Amino acid sequence: MLQVALAQVRVHARRFLAVGLAVMLGVAFLAATLMVGATTRASLGESIGASYAKADLVVSGQEGPEVPAGIVGELASVPGVDVVHGLERAYTRVTTGSATALAVLTATAPDRLETTRVTKGSYPSGPGDVALDEASAARLGVVPGDTLAVDSGAAPTSPGHALTVTGLTAPSADPMLAGAAQVLAPSSVVRELKEGEATYRSVQLALSPDADPGAVASAVTASLAASSTDGASELVVRTAAEQTLTDVAALSDGGDSLTGILLAFAAVAVLVAGLVISNTFSVLVAQRTRELALLRCIGAERRQVRASVLAEGALVGLVSSVLGVLLAVGVMAVLVGLARRTGFGSFAVLAVPPSAAVIGVCVGVLMTLLAAVVPARAATRVAPLAALRPSDPPTTGSTSGRVRVLTGVVAVCGGAALLLLGAVSVAILPAVAGGAVSFLGIILLAPFFVPVSVAAVGRSARPLGVAGTLASVNAVRNPARTTASSAALMVGVTLVTMMMVGAQTARTSFDRELDGNYAVDLEVSGLGTAAAVPGTRVDASTLLQVDGVRTAVELTPVLLTSAEDGGSLVYAADPAAIADVLRAQGVALTDGMVLAPQDWIQSDVTVDGANGPATLPVTPTDSTFFLPLITTATAEALGGTPDGALSTYLGTDGTTDPAEVQGSLSTYVGPTFWLGLDDARDAATVADVQSRIVAATGVSEYQVTGAAAERAAYNQIIDVLLLIVTALLAVAVLIALIGVANTLSLSVLERRRENSLLRALGLTRAQLRGMLAVEAVLVAGVAALLGTVLGVLYGWLGAQSALGGIAAVSASVPVGQIAAVLAVAVAAGLLASVLPARRAARLSPVAGLAMD
Repeated sequence: MLQVALAQVRVHARRFLAVGLAVMLGVAFLAATLMVGATTRASLGESIGASYAKADLVVSGQEGPEVPAGIVGELASVPGVDVVHGLERAYTRVTTGSATALAVLTATAPDRLETTRVTKGSYPSGPGDVALDEASAARLGVVPGDTLAVDSGAAPTSPGHALTVTGLTAPSADPMLAGAAQVLAPSSVVRELKEGEATYRSVQLALSPDADPGAVASAVTASLAASSTDGASELVVRTAAEQTLTDVAALSDGGDSLTGILLAFAAVAVLVAGLVISNTFSVLVAQRTRELALLRCIGAERRQVRASVLAEGALVGLVSSVLGVLLAVGVMAVLVGLARRTGFGSFAVLAVPPSAAVIGVCVGVLMTLLAAVVPARAATRVAPLAALRPSDPPTTGSTSGRVRVLTGVVAVCGGAALLLLGAVSVAILPAVAGGAVSFLGIILLAPFFVPVSVAAVGRSARPLGVAGTLASVNAVRNPARTTASSAALMVGVTLVTMMMVGAQTARTSFDRELDGNYAVDLEVSGLGTAAAVPGTRVDASTLLQVDGVRTAVELTPVLLTSAEDGGSLVYAADPAAIADVLRAQGVALTDGMVLAPQDWIQSDVTVDGANGPATLPVTPTDSTFFLPLITTATAEALGGTPDGALSTYLGTDGTTDPAEVQGSLSTYVGPTFWLGLDDARDAATVADVQSRIVAATGVSEYQVTGAAAERAAYNQIIDVLLLIVTALLAVAVLIALIGVANTLSLSVLERRRENSLLRALGLTRAQLRGMLAVEAVLVAGVAALLGTVLGVLYGWLGAQSALGGIAAVSASVPVGQIAAVLAVAVAAGLLASVLPARRAARLSPVAGLAMD
């Protein structure tokens, strides 16, 4: 029977093409996911290992990077130790005066342990020297010989902060330095920024050429145990390779989480592939009933027939799984190659663990075998001298149908209860469990509502004529086959729609929350003499000339509340201009009142004007980040800023001596500008506007904040996550569409005599192609419609469960995106019918009627 199975696969290879593609894609997804974790760990090992490239031993803490500096001298006296270096870092900001960046300062090491490579200029040699990585230097516009200001953002000429860039270095791939300017500086500078904190992240040891690493490690361990330095006995001595593995393990938790998330999507792809495989084998067995009956007549036993069908599945699964693993290796190699072209990805290494290949092949073969079990059992029911048709699908009147209905109803009800519990209690775990259980119940009940749905929608095709009428009937002729094809696509569309609705709901909820927390789109602040780096004088006209800025309103600090009311600054602004820029709803700035932040709970406050104290009623907004406002007319009525207001403010502030400050309150604090943007929702647009404001005014990027920036960041994160998830789920949808095409193709083969008879009775080739096209569109369209309805429901409940504790959640349906999904599904169904329809139309009626 093995030879029979081999012959079937060899002779009818085209029939198994869809099965092979489904298995290959599912296994490729699974194997690539397993390779992601291994590649992440290998790449981290390469990048982190570069930091210990010249060390023989590393001393570090068991938990966290805390090594007391006092042990360095003790370790240097251990026999066999040649050089000792404590890795010391400080986190701060660096500025050129016009550009600012976050920075990590790393202390220079002795030549034997220094791993940073200077590409231009020289290593820092003096107390005021630093070296900067090439990428950050280009971003900041710095060349060797330029000066940087460090820490507090003081101007480069400020005493104690002027550091000269002596050289440029090759960027490090150490993940602890990612996203920041990499500054190599003398240990004295780093220690000063750490405010004298005497701890190291680790201590690296270089041994004498003739030293035995094992013996020295034991001696160092003994020295630490006998040390009187606090915490020394809890330190661990490792080789550089062992320390690298320890660091990788600590940092790769996120990679393991990513692998787990990807595995969930891979499981979806495998599930859909299993549905496609099972449906395909069911059709193949139905088409071979006479052949299987003949085998029984010539002596084949039931177990042999069953083994033959399973052998076909195993063979197809094995070949396709191997191809899937090879595809995964190719895709990962391309991704790693692209990553190596980036600065941070230069240490990316492709890792193909044997387990990925073994698990991928085993899952592929097992998936194919499990999917072929039911068709194999059907094959054993073929009695000798009979050509039995496929068994009828379960009905509610049969035992299997009743069990299926009962199980499905229980799963749907139980899952729905968990979903509602998760939504009401804002708990994601019950919601996820409920969604999975209820969806499993829907799949079990699919044979009882999918064919009915297809038949109902199929009536709309009858006005298309004979082709439409025949298509509506053929689409539900075999309910089990229609259900299997639709269910696979329904799974994919449900998940895609669920993510779209969830993402849109999250976006709407965050937008509403941001509108409540932030008063305006953007705020430009810190423009007074109190700023560490005084900015260029900014006015509304300059800001209005920036492309993308619709409105600019100046808020001038004029008054202080009384000491009893906290001594808070109160700003004056034009009420008409504020109304044009304010995002808060239901509030307005009017004369004789204070428009205040959300946390001002008092009903009125006393403000000190030049004409004396005055009590004004308070109207709080829903915004947390809001400056207390009065109208310019109210400020003038109160006499404006009183004498001594700046001294009072500085006395309240408590950080600056009033005697050291000259000028007025408004000059010292500086005005704040509230901006309304033309388009405050597009991330790229907001970022461009911020950059143009910085370029036009000379202010720091840290002085331009607001809801638009936060909203753009959230939208960008949501868009990226949605894109990634949609791309991952696209694999499952592609497999499902392959199943639709394959089912239609096999159906055409099965109905060759019928189609030929229709042709002989007058059906034209165009009508035959149209019939098959409408049939495919009905199956794909109904699956997409059902998936859309389920996806909207799951997306809303999921968003409520995940975000209900963060913001008020109300369902938001991205109609355009969902319409695009439906259009793609229908178009894909239409495309899936092209080849089968072409093959059916090319067969002459005479030849078709002559076939068995």
